[in-house]
Amino acid sequence: MPATDAGAASAFALEGVGKHYGAVLALDDVSLSFAPGSTTALIGSSGAGKSTVLRLLLGLDWPDRGVVKTDGRILARADVLALRRRVGYVIQDGGLFPHLTVLGNLALLPRHLGWRSEQVLARAQELAGLTHLSQDVLTRYPAELSGGQRQRVALMRGLMLDPDALLLDEPLGALDPLVRHELQDVLRQLFDQLRKTVIVVTHDVAEAAWFAQRLVLLRDGRVIQDGSLDDLCQRPADAFVTRFVQAQRSLPGSFA
Repeated sequence: MPATDAGAASAFALEGVGKHYGAVLALDDVSLSFAPGSTTALIGSSGAGKSTVLRLLLGLDWPDRGVVKTDGRILARADVLALRRRVGYVIQDGGLFPHLTVLGNLALLPRHLGWRSEQVLARAQELAGLTHLSQDVLTRYPAELSGGQRQRVALMRGLMLDPDALLLDEPLGALDPLVRHELQDVLRQLFDQLRKTVIVVTHDVAEAAWFAQRLVLLRDGRVIQDGSLDDLCQRPADAFVTRFVQAQRSLPGSFA
């Protein structure tokens, strides 16, 4: 399944990328491209290389071989700071600073870039509405929030600068099932509404298919299959694909 039309520049791409962490092989000759405005879910077991893909795309880590591209250009170390201002990054548990209020967490990068206080507040209030949070949350500290609220704040922080893309690494993995189900709906609504390039990492096939039509299954640092849920279920690339899909406890009958 091609990720982009012929001749079109991808929002992100990995070309022949390999990455080791010491003796551990994280990615092995991975080539992937992600079209502007598309939503892709990276799935696979722990240690498959999913999070490494995100870290390389964001310039948090660097490939041992191969190249990372953004908008058709090879990513250079000098470009990383500007890239991070254009890409929202959301991790499991939110990663909020405990000594700052929600508004303080949201304001860190905007204030560094010279935003006025009223600009920061207006954007924070706008995003609170988009993520279905009450305005009074802005004055609270992370310890005063539920897990679901903290994750919504992390999403707000990722969206503060209105980035071109969102990279989400197991954003709902630490939440209880009811909160997770609610936030799945919130995230899908946001993805559809904002039309940004989205790459989301999850272990859950049903969650992946709820978010994205394109699923990329990794195993031991390699892409095993790249396609739709129907491709994985009906046209598996190998026996592992079938085992991985069947290992899920339940899959909804329809993702329309």
